[in-house]
Amino acid sequence: MTDELVFYTNPMSRGRMVRWMLEEAGAPYRTELLDYGTTMKAAAYLAINPMGKVPAIRHGGMVVTETPAICAYLADAFPAAGLAPAPGDKLRGAYYRWLSFAAGPLESATVNTALGVVIPEGKDRMAGYGSLGQTLDTIEGELGREYLVGDSFTAADLYLGFLLNWGMMFGMVAKRTAFAAYTARMNARPAAMRASETDNALMPPPA
Repeated sequence: MTDELVFYTNPMSRGRMVRWMLEEAGAPYRTELLDYGTTMKAAAYLAINPMGKVPAIRHGGMVVTETPAICAYLADAFPAAGLAPAPGDKLRGAYYRWLSFAAGPLESATVNTALGVVIPEGKDRMAGYGSLGQTLDTIEGELGREYLVGDSFTAADLYLGFLLNWGMMFGMVAKRTAFAAYTARMNARPAAMRASETDNALMPPPA
């Protein structure tokens, strides 16, 4: 696809994950940096995402919001980067599974932990993740190999690696040996380092 790709973000957001994905995809893109409470809530951006949240992308006439959807879209829009099993590949189901697991149970469990949300006793079935411990145990059981799906890096690894790293950094995820080893490999990828360096440079100076 040759249409311009515009990336709407803020360096203190999940946009950091999408920038990493863009770097992995090798996609030429233009960044629109938005501020919370001002340009992010202005009419021009609300026409892109009525929720007034980042990240979002516009690829020609296609607008995509929600981080997992953006990652999945980019993997398919730039197939030469090999960031997802091809349609029809027998690994496609596992790829969808783990991308969704990271974006669903893991993100919900860690965010609820950060917010101090406590699931009442006997109500864990109402939470899609059951419990944080159960979610982390399930992930740990999959990290005996280098990558989540097959023998190559995919968007599922990117999403899981980012969230595990974020969770450990802020004390929401225990620094289990398997998690530390996995995130170290993900963070060492050249695209991850380029994306982090770019976003770090855009961070506001300390108050």
